[in-house]
Amino acid sequence: MPFLGKDWRSPGWSWTKTEDGWKRIILFGDVLEDNNGEIDLKDTKERHGYCTLGEALNRLDFSSAIQDLRRFNYVAKLFQLIARSQLTSLSGAAQKNYFNILEKIVRKVLEDHYNPRLVKELLQDLSSTLHSLTIHGRCVLVGNVNIWLCRLETIVKWQQELNNLQIPKQMCTGMSFSDLPLHMQNKILYKFSDACDIINLGQATPTLHILSENNTLWKKLCHFHFSDRPFCRTLAITKNDNVDWKLMYFTLQKHYPMKEQYGDTLHFCKHCSILFWKDCHLALLLKDSGHPCTANDPDSCLMPISPQHFIDLFKF
Repeated sequence: MPFLGKDWRSPGWSWTKTEDGWKRIILFGDVLEDNNGEIDLKDTKERHGYCTLGEALNRLDFSSAIQDLRRFNYVAKLFQLIARSQLTSLSGAAQKNYFNILEKIVRKVLEDHYNPRLVKELLQDLSSTLHSLTIHGRCVLVGNVNIWLCRLETIVKWQQELNNLQIPKQMCTGMSFSDLPLHMQNKILYKFSDACDIINLGQATPTLHILSENNTLWKKLCHFHFSDRPFCRTLAITKNDNVDWKLMYFTLQKHYPMKEQYGDTLHFCKHCSILFWKDCHLALLLKDSGHPCTANDPDSCLMPISPQHFIDLFKF
């Protein structure tokens, strides 16, 4: 898998040209051969070179990551954080790459109807930032101002396309969610960590609305997101049945950050100082972390990186 770090042992790769650009050819035999070739190099010292946020965007394979549903929300959230505060730190090449990947994110939502709400929020934050930087003149962006104005127009067009997005009703002849027993529907609701998902699902049917308003459901949601807060620790052990936990959730949301959950994230190797996408298939097949780590126990050196932590890594 692509990784970020200047390691001279990085294997030579074969590439093929596709409509989306150059893609690496991965053969099962080559994977086995590469892994065996790395075993004898455990004593070699790795060094991590200086890198900027823009270089990380250019070198880590975010274009492929958004095609993986486990990584889509992670990349979209990361791009939202960049839109809020890091646009001025990007070079011209990084800006171009950022908007190219952003276009692919929008296209995926329009084609697959996957999580349009998150991408709408991303575009809204990006639009607000660009308006403040290009129109109000608070800061000078790298590049011609006309290019940024064109990008603003493109963002408006994307927003209109997402607002006009109509998700077709699926024609399903088998069992639907509503056909499940109530206790199973309720159990699924308890797996949700996003309040908006619970509310939206509750609007589907009267039965789901009743389940989505369950006070115990919102109590567990409060405990999940805010149980580590001093005030909430006391609240967690309260036996007062008169607490409106839904109201409590939205009150706490205004004051504390919520926990984030992602199907897959970037990982940082503390031993090698390398940032990379962990290849889950390789990990299962070869017990390989996804990069040539020299540590005796590579898994103990891996640390998942949240989108905000990713941004913080490049603040010097």
